[in-house]
Amino acid sequence: MKAFVIAMENEAQCVLDNLTDSSETREFGRRVVRGRLCGEETMVVISGIGKVNASAAAQFALQTGADTIVNIGVAGGLDPSFEVADIFEIDSAVQYDFDLSAVNGTMVGTLDERSTPYIPLSTTGKLAAKSIGTGDRFNDSDADNDLLANVMSCSLRDMECAAVAQVCERAGARCVAFKCVSDVRGKGAMTGQYVDNLKRCLARLAAEVPTLFSYV
Repeated sequence: MKAFVIAMENEAQCVLDNLTDSSETREFGRRVVRGRLCGEETMVVISGIGKVNASAAAQFALQTGADTIVNIGVAGGLDPSFEVADIFEIDSAVQYDFDLSAVNGTMVGTLDERSTPYIPLSTTGKLAAKSIGTGDRFNDSDADNDLLANVMSCSLRDMECAAVAQVCERAGARCVAFKCVSDVRGKGAMTGQYVDNLKRCLARLAAEVPTLFSYV
């Protein structure tokens, strides 16, 4: 079974609108919707925003029987050539707000059980693949954006993907992620762009969900 782990209700709606034969429960404080997508048994877990929420939801989905986790939603673009509503798949993810460098001498983002900060995700080869940086903050910080773009070579940033990938890696499960660009560095305040462009991005995702799911 494939399970979507999605942060926000409005992001999840793009998947829910494509589900058939759906039923809904509330489990461990989270909305869980089961149904069929493209004829396949599918579960959607609305995690809430942030890494702890995302990892808890991913763990729940895996323990409930999922063997593939799909993380979908909007993300900030760090490459000024990106356009709003571009969709990319993710080939690696890093937690840029995790730092054991003073203790281990490792690169920022390197989890204690890993030798590299970059957690690999499964890719489909159907879309351009990018690396994403995940952290528990949403801001217009030049320091954060410089770290992500120039030091970590990340093209996107969000608040959930790397946490989902970490849980999947530890469990030996497949993790796939698709992100739609809601704001682009260098084109105005990223937080303001997000507010202005969110509806457009969610509509793009809703239109693309069946195709994206067929890739998985």
